Formats: sequence, structure tokens, C-alpha cells
Amino acid sequence: MNVSPAGRRTAPSARSELDHIVQGPCDAAFMEQLRVALVPADEPAERSTSAPVRRLRRLVRLLPPARDLYQEPAKLAALQAWAAVADPALSMAALIHYQLCLGSLVMLGPDPDRLKDVFEALESGRAKGCYLITEVGSANSHLATRTEAAWDPRTGDFVLHTPDPGAAKFGSTGPSGGAQIAVILARLTVRGTDCGVFAFAVDLTDERGAPLPGVRMSSALQTGTLPLDHAQVCFDRLRLPARRWLSDSARIDEDGIFHDPLGAPQRRLQRTLCVGQSLWGTLPSAAAAVSRQSALLALRYARHRPTQGRLAPGVPLLRYRTQQHAVLGAFADAFALSCAAGRARELWAASMRQEAHGTEGDCAAGDAMSFGPWAAVSRPLAAYKVHAVRTAARVIGDCQDHCGFSGHLDVNRLPGYHGFFRAFEAAGGDCKLILFDLGRALAAEEHPDAGEVPGGHGGADWWAAVCRAREHALAHQLKERHTRLGGDEFDRWNPLLGRAGQLGEAYAQRLAAEDTARVVADVRDPQLRAALEPLAALHGVLAAGRAAGSLLACGVLDREQVAGLPESADRLCDALLPRLPLLEEAFGHPREVVAAPLGEPDYHRALAETLSWRTGGDPA
Repeated sequence: MNVSPAGRRTAPSARSELDHIVQGPCDAAFMEQLRVALVPADEPAERSTSAPVRRLRRLVRLLPPARDLYQEPAKLAALQAWAAVADPALSMAALIHYQLCLGSLVMLGPDPDRLKDVFEALESGRAKGCYLITEVGSANSHLATRTEAAWDPRTGDFVLHTPDPGAAKFGSTGPSGGAQIAVILARLTVRGTDCGVFAFAVDLTDERGAPLPGVRMSSALQTGTLPLDHAQVCFDRLRLPARRWLSDSARIDEDGIFHDPLGAPQRRLQRTLCVGQSLWGTLPSAAAAVSRQSALLALRYARHRPTQGRLAPGVPLLRYRTQQHAVLGAFADAFALSCAAGRARELWAASMRQEAHGTEGDCAAGDAMSFGPWAAVSRPLAAYKVHAVRTAARVIGDCQDHCGFSGHLDVNRLPGYHGFFRAFEAAGGDCKLILFDLGRALAAEEHPDAGEVPGGHGGADWWAAVCRAREHALAHQLKERHTRLGGDEFDRWNPLLGRAGQLGEAYAQRLAAEDTARVVADVRDPQLRAALEPLAALHGVLAAGRAAGSLLACGVLDREQVAGLPESADRLCDALLPRLPLLEEAFGHPREVVAAPLGEPDYHRALAETLSWRTGGDPA
């Protein structure tokens, strides 16, 4: 038996099963490698502006090669989860390096030997990986890439060119990155014929961070909440060897004839962007890990923070119901997000197995593209991306608000966590555009009867049933309104995009609710089940409260059910309070990785120890 800080004994089987739910199936040796790699090696240097890049290089050197990690997707998900907890800027750099840049090489490179020099530079940490897809001149630029890679029939090389300033690429490629190799998305032309959008591996900068010949890079564009250098990048007829074309299954034969078994340019774009599945398969794990850590920091702060309100002077902050709903609600949402992250990881692993067997899965045969390519690459994984980043941003923001001023101090980590997931509202596939496309696709389908919603405010099954009923109602309403409207597709959809987004969001929420119900139903240990059942139920009750207007409008819940939600939340908080030690043990990360005073028992002493102090009369 383990003994928790509160003295409650935790059965090893309960802890082991919960660890598997929240961390995934990674072995202890790898997790220790990860811990060591994420502990800052040099405290003063690690706090400089180029720290995320240096920490990324150290991480790459200390962990197994990326191609080995891609054989075990759960390890990549754990890497991104722990990196996000340790340093959001590091996590952003690692997501781009591993999931987008190296992911493109692994998934789209026709022959690893042709890219041997690229893999060696990236897997050794000599070069930082970048990914350049967005062009600055127009919205939805992914659907109309203008950067051109023209095939030269005389040499077999490609000429990469930016036709005008509006086609400049934008990404985290600033001068503090040292040597950088980027995967660039460009429109391939062969003898003047547009052959679709492909990926190319391009050396951008030398070891000093200076652009290489043929590359033009702007000065750094910085974001305060996520300290990475971003820049605009243009290409001036840069010559690329043929081996740098990530041609996938396409080829140009000896007669200069282009062949692509996918046929249509839209399917080629979907296939080129299949690397999005790698990002969306791991980003939910990062969102869940940071949400768990944020909830834990907020809980420990509320437990030890005395209050002086006149109702009960001296009681800890956690005694207040509003604080319990917020802090224990954060635990509940973080747990539900962990369940969804597990399913996203499974879907991505399945797509990687298909890759290994030489099939392309559904990333070249998904939904039609309208506002962006992302939902067409993978409907469920795109939905998980939106749900994960929005849930994490809300949970972290709530934790900040309920920690007062301390929640907004950078040293306590919550502002950096919040900024990271707010950045992913647009990064990695714009959330609004994904939801618009999801809603439009769902409205065109037939939806089976969602079934009855059980009475009362039950457990995870109750919330899953509510989500199914809401999605069904919204889909029916949207389809009906779209049918009634006249005009062309723009005139018919323009007034309905808000409703389409709501339907897309309801679909994502339903997926996550069903994942949570499935995980709780499969729990074997009775002690763990006693903790997770009220935790999952609290997630559903609080989520229903946030969506009360929509649930009433759709006829899913009635006024009496909505009115009873706060009392149900109170009862569930009472059931959870004595079971928190088990959750605390599993939800947190090592102190040396988190390095936040907010979670310490004596917060004010821990905070004071991070500060420099001067006394009047001391020498300057």
C-alpha cells in the first residue's frame, strides 16, 4: 500500500490502473528518461530568450531517435504531455520538431535513405525542425498554396520560389533557432502543369541562425505568452535536390511525366496534410496533462489558503462551494480530457499501423474541404484537437481566476499554460474553421435516433446520453434550416455558420463524453471506481450547467433538471473530497519538472525563495 499525503492508503492496483489511464502505456524506463531530459540543466541559461531551442536540442539528444519513437506513438504523446507541463514554449518547439517536421519525413518520405542527412541532423539535435504551411496574404491559405516548387527537366531538381510578399510563409523560424530544417508545403508544377501541394525538406539557416542562400527571413516576431521567435520566410528561386521532395506515392518518370495514384489535387492535399493526425493524436495528451497539473496547483493553493471573510474567518478557501465547483470541476474536466486523449492517441496509433502496412487510411479520402483542410484529413482527430485545446484553456483560466493574483504570476506556470492553449485556437488547424466544416458535413448525414436521456443527474453514461441527444437535435435543426434557405451555397451557409460551429462542437463533446463513460465502465479496481464515478459525474453535471441554454432550447433537459444541477454538483463534491489523495498522486508531475511554488504546502515561503531580496543600506 502507498500512503497519501493525507494519510489515506492507496491500493497499488488503483494507482497502477489510474496511471495507465492518465499517462498511457509507457514503460517506467522511458518515463525516467523523460524526467531527466526535462529537468533544466543550467538554471540561469535556461531562462534566457533562446532557452526553448536549447532545451529542445538537449531533449532530442537524451531521448531515443524520432524514428524509434514513431514505432510507439504513446511515447511521443507522453513526451509532448510532459514537455507542455515543463515549459509550454519547449512543447511548442517539440510539437513542430517531432510531430510536423519529422512526422512529414516519416510519413511522406518515399525512401529514408534518400533523407539520411536530414534525419541525422534532426535526430542528433544539430538542427531544429520547422514546418511552414501558412501564407500571410490570405485567410484559408492552406486551400490555395501559392509558394511554387517547379521541376527542372534539365537537372531533375526543384526550384522553390515565393511569387510575391503575400505568399510569404510564417512560422517559428526566428534567428535564435540556430541551424534549422523546415518542411515546406509548396505547389508542385511539372512542365507548367499544377500537380498539387507537396512537402519539401529545406535547409533554412546555418548554425548561427543566418538564412542560407535563396532564403529571405524577416526579423523576429515575438509573442509574450509563448516566447518563441516567429518570422516570415520567402524563397528566391532556391534549388532543391530531387531527394528533398517528399513525394509519397507520386513520381516523375524518366520521360518527365508526373504520376500520382491519388489522382485529384484535393486528395493529394489531404494526404500531404496527414501529418496533422500526428499533431492531433498527441496534442490532447498535452492538454490533459497541463489541465491535471493546473487543477492540482489550484487545489493545493485552495487547501492551504486561509480566508478572512466574515461568514467564517480562518476557514481554508477550499471550504467554499464555489471554490469546490471550480477546483474539483477542474479535476473532473482534466480526467475527462485524459479519457479523450487516450482515444485520440489510439486513433493516431491505428493510422500509423496503416502507414506501416503501406495503406493510407482515411487521410486521403475524408470529408470535402470548405473552410480548411483539417476536418477532411481526419474528422474525429480534428474534433479532438478543438475539444482538447478549448477545454484546457478554459480549465487553466478557471484555475487562474480561483487562485487570485497568484494565478497570474509567471513563476506559478498558469499564465504560460493558458497562453499555450490559447495559441492553439489558431495554430495546428483553426478551431473555428474545423467546427464549421464538421457541422456542414454532419448536417448532410442521416442521424439515428439518439434515444432517451435518463432521468436525474447520473454518472458518465447520463452525460454521454445528453450529448448524443443534443448533437441529434442540432443536426436536425441545421439540416432543416439549410433546406429552407435559397440562393447559392454561400448565401445558404453564411447565416448558418454559427449553428454549424455549434453542431461541430457538440460532436466533439459527444466523442469525449462517450470516451469518459467507456473508461469508467472498464475500471477494475473498486477503490479507483469509487473515485472516478463521482469525478466523471461531476464533469457531466458542470458541463450541462455551462450548456444549459442550448440543452433547454433543444429540449434535451427541462427546467427542473437544469435547476437541480448545482445541488447535484454539491453532492458530488462531498463524495470526492475524501478521495482526492488518490487523484493527487496520479495527476501531478515531479516537482523538479513543474518548478512552481504555487503547489507547495507553504506557498509564500516557496515564492519568497524564488525572489532576490535587498535590504535598505545594502550595497547596490
